Amino acid sequence: MSYPQLQMLIAGEWTNGTSGVTENVICPADGTVLGELPHASKEDLDDALNSSLEGFNKWRSETPLNRQSILEKAAKILEREFDKNSENLTREMGKPLVEAKIEMQVAIDLLRWYGEEGKRVYGRIIPSRIPNMEHEARKVPAGPVLAFVAWNFPATNVMRKVAGALAAGCSITIKPSEETPATAIAIGKALMEAGLPAGVLNIVFGVPSEVSEHLLASPIPRKLSFTGSVPVGIHLQKLAAQNLIRCTMELGGHSPVMIFKDADIEAAVKHCAAGKFRNAGQVCISPTRFFIEEPVYDEFIKSFKSHVEAINVGDGLDSKSTMGPLVADRRLEVMEDFISDAISSGGEVISGGGRGQSPGSFFEPTLIRDVPDTAKIMIEEPFGPVAPSASFSSIDEIIERANSLPFGLASYAFTSNPRTSQILKSEIESGMLAINSMHIHSVETPFGGLKHSGYGYEGSIEGLEAFLVTKYSSEIYT
Repeated sequence: MSYPQLQMLIAGEWTNGTSGVTENVICPADGTVLGELPHASKEDLDDALNSSLEGFNKWRSETPLNRQSILEKAAKILEREFDKNSENLTREMGKPLVEAKIEMQVAIDLLRWYGEEGKRVYGRIIPSRIPNMEHEARKVPAGPVLAFVAWNFPATNVMRKVAGALAAGCSITIKPSEETPATAIAIGKALMEAGLPAGVLNIVFGVPSEVSEHLLASPIPRKLSFTGSVPVGIHLQKLAAQNLIRCTMELGGHSPVMIFKDADIEAAVKHCAAGKFRNAGQVCISPTRFFIEEPVYDEFIKSFKSHVEAINVGDGLDSKSTMGPLVADRRLEVMEDFISDAISSGGEVISGGGRGQSPGSFFEPTLIRDVPDTAKIMIEEPFGPVAPSASFSSIDEIIERANSLPFGLASYAFTSNPRTSQILKSEIESGMLAINSMHIHSVETPFGGLKHSGYGYEGSIEGLEAFLVTKYSSEIYT
């Protein structure tokens, strides 16, 4: 099965654009070139913006039922192309095929859920203090949307933006990652085949900073939705502020895992190993700081080590692989730097710690114990298959340590004590908390963070409302 031709979607047409500039898309499993991706010129970006305004005026006039019908048709098309799209996702991103299939199914579920929920966008009538007067609060589409997304989840990162915007009645121009373009293109093709009007969805590529600066300088967009790093999110927010563009920021995290002595340790280990090394740790909600209560610290580490060593690293298209490569070679040096610093800070590598097979961007799943909170990996999001661990002695201590960073996306805890659970739900500063599992999100639940991890939500009712604004009116009947 061949990798597809890569093009942009502008004003309803698939095009190579007018810039003449391209870049290679690299397979992280073997370093081969998968395809050639065109970049948009400024003229192409202007065409996308103008078409998004025209598309918005068409799309917002469609009934919610008609919008849902098109999204449902697109979901069925994606189901028809499921295996092909899943394999291409693995080719360009690297994750094991089983993970790619789960991601594609979640993307389809998101499309269906948002389409159905879009039929239930209700306003309200507010009782008046004045006779013969009616107050109405109406929910309406926010306007043309801009979206920029990261490479780690090529299907769901894109679909959270696209499905939410379309279900709300907005048009959307999205710049997916240049490292993982084929999955976004497949989503765009499904929607166009389903009957989405021209201009309602535009897909563009290019140098990220140049594309974002040009698009955000336009007066046309009324909403920005971004998934990516904290520094980039802050920069985009500043650009959006120039035109008072509403923002949703889904930024990075550094998720603490708190293992209490009363937890089911073996169950906790299984959950932690699966969660930590999913997508080779390249997940914004990945567990990244492992804190284990002192009486069970050594027990947890011993069991965790055996699970880490059982991971089979290899090409994601190989059915024997349980962890794929990192997205690019540049990430290998980052992992080595984190590990070197952890060792020099007093940590001990007890499993992994080095590069994996070559060619490809492979890195060994790694467990480090006794890492102090001052080590770089305990402060900066690692975004890779490295698990640093340390012990703690009390709930007050671990709450303080868990909350010590500016991030607040996801947190995890394992305990059998209901009182401990309630304290954590109240005191832990994160947008999402999972207790006794690593299951942190479904399409029906809100996904978002606190502090430097961003604001606003994707998924759930809150995710749909992110693309809506409230218009108030009053009327006196004579």
